[in-house]
Formats: sequence, C-alpha cells, structure tokens
Amino acid sequence: MDLKKRLENVKDRINKAALKCSRDPESIQLVAVSKTISANRVREAIEAGVTILGESYVQEARNKFNVLGTYPVSWHFIGHLQSNKAKYAVRLFDLIHSVDTIKLARELNNQANKINKIQDILIQINISKEPSKSGSDIQNAAHLIKDIVLFENLSVKGLMAIPPFFNNPEKARPYFTVLRNLRDQSQKAFPVIALNELSMGMTGDFEVAIEEGATLVRIGTAIFGERR
Repeated sequence: MDLKKRLENVKDRINKAALKCSRDPESIQLVAVSKTISANRVREAIEAGVTILGESYVQEARNKFNVLGTYPVSWHFIGHLQSNKAKYAVRLFDLIHSVDTIKLARELNNQANKINKIQDILIQINISKEPSKSGSDIQNAAHLIKDIVLFENLSVKGLMAIPPFFNNPEKARPYFTVLRNLRDQSQKAFPVIALNELSMGMTGDFEVAIEEGATLVRIGTAIFGERR
C-alpha cells in the first residue's frame, strides 16, 4: 500500500472511531509522526494531505525544516525535550506536547519571551508510572499546571500521555480514561485556561483513544510503515 492510501485509510479509521462515539471527526487532529523519516518521504506525506508533523529530535527536525519549511504544515514536538534545546524548540514548533518539569517550562518561557512568542504546550503525564517514560507524576500535575500558568510566554492547552504498549488496544483504555479524568479535574481547578487538548493514542490504539476523548492522535507506522 502506498503512502497516500495509508494516509486515507488512517483518516477513514479516525472518522469511523469518532462517529462511533458520537464525536465530530473534525475535532480530532492527526499528527503524522515523522521522526526518523527522510525529508523526501515527509514531503510525499505533506503532498498526500498531512497537515501536522510530529518530531522527537530537535536537530533532526531542524534539518527537515530547512528543507520543508515553506510548506503550510504545523510542526509539533512529541519527544523528550532537554532544557538546553528550548531555544531551538520555540523557533521550530507550534505545539510542544512533552513539558513535564518546571525547569523545562521556565526555560521555554524565557526563550519564547526573547522572540516575542506565546508558546503553546501540553503537560506530559506519566500515567503508567514507568521509569523509562518521561512525564509528571499524576499527583504532581496540579502543582505543575499551577506554576506553569504563571509564565507569560507559555499557554497550556491540555495534557499528553503514552500508555504502556499492549497487543490488545483495549488494555490501554484505562490509561486514556485516567488522562481524560485528570484533564477534566484540572479544567475545574483552573477555569481561566482552556485545557481542550488530549494528545493520546498511536498506531496500535488510536481508535480506543478517540473513544476516550483524544483530540490529537500521534500516528507514524500506519502512515509511513515500519521504521527500519
């Protein structure tokens, strides 16, 4: 199956999953995970209809942006971000999904202030409490949001999480439910900000994530095929 057909298939699955739970398919954005994918292949995806690219490595994204920066696509950062890369991240990315410490938030705020930008971010939550995964503890989420909303050059848009990998996507459902509930609780606690976004769900489980409220699904393999 070629890339265009893969993309059409994914979009069709997103639409069906949304309609199944009485959601508007337009309320779900597809983030095409383009990390490790060549610029030429990414260009092919853009020309096939991809509008949001998800990158996990700042230097790799910079290289691609130099080649593809004239295309009208939105660039999202979805990987673990080190504070020393913040100055590059705020120049490249429209949305950073993976803010998980006050240290990183402070540096992003400082760097965004230097270029007179309000940087949109999501707070990453380690919902599975896996040591190998980044993210704030669930218990610390409220404190983190409370501190970050004080930064004038950051705008918190919602939450992001990566559940454990399961062969059966239904096993991921409880983790998506936890993130949605945490978002809802956080929204009540901080009514002055709009926590509309839930970044959750990947190739193996995005339909379940949509049923649980995902607004951003991060899909790579189903679009680009297995990474070599």
